[in-house]
Amino acid sequence: MSKYGAVVITGTSTGIGRATALALDRLGFHVFAGVRKETDAKSLANEASSSFTPVFLDVTDTDSIAKAREQVAAAVGGDGLAGLINNAGVLFSGPLEFIPLEDLRRQFEVNVFGDIAVIQAFIALIREGKGRIVNVGSLAGRISVPFFSPLCASKSAMESLTEALRLELHPWRIPVVLIAPGFVDTAATAKVEENSKAMLKKLPPEGVEFYGETFRRRSEEGVQANAKGIPAEEVASVIVKALTVAKPETRYEVGPGGR
Repeated sequence: MSKYGAVVITGTSTGIGRATALALDRLGFHVFAGVRKETDAKSLANEASSSFTPVFLDVTDTDSIAKAREQVAAAVGGDGLAGLINNAGVLFSGPLEFIPLEDLRRQFEVNVFGDIAVIQAFIALIREGKGRIVNVGSLAGRISVPFFSPLCASKSAMESLTEALRLELHPWRIPVVLIAPGFVDTAATAKVEENSKAMLKKLPPEGVEFYGETFRRRSEEGVQANAKGIPAEEVASVIVKALTVAKPETRYEVGPGGR
């Protein structure tokens, strides 16, 4: 089918996911790139080779995952998958005292339960292809910072699940790798600012009084730190390495703040 086999990657519309999908395509992988919008599918296809395949995949929708799995399985046949890259993610921020529970649940639905749902759907194809699983984490998985606790908690949970999954899949010699970027300058940087403004509007008067100025300042600091971070392509190159070296590390820390 291709030089290196087939890979599935979630969250390829922008940032790290997009850079990784295009890098793997250039290298010779048959890339199944998970997107949720037709415009993103067309945009990616315009930059990629003829073998590049956008796949409509919402990690919070079981029917969407099942359809994507059927599409990929039909295409790869008995060759299975060389890799599965879980990159889809969202970010919610705010003071924990007032953050809406639906926001917290959404954070985990995408960043944790969505990843596990995709792994469960594609693990049989990984076994067939003797492939690898790469989960894209964050420096937030190692530390907790004020006002970004939803993200930190979800990434910490995914680190624990990744460690356990690696041990469970050891009998089949399936590598499970965690990529932990530090500060990265992507479209997500703008989303930090958008989310903080949206959260400020949700706060009751006492929430604004207690936390408003500090939360605003912390959000601005986060935006500035990411704006000075590495480009998404540098993270993509490490993900490519994790998929192609003979013996991948269990964890790769990438860019400033990664350690």
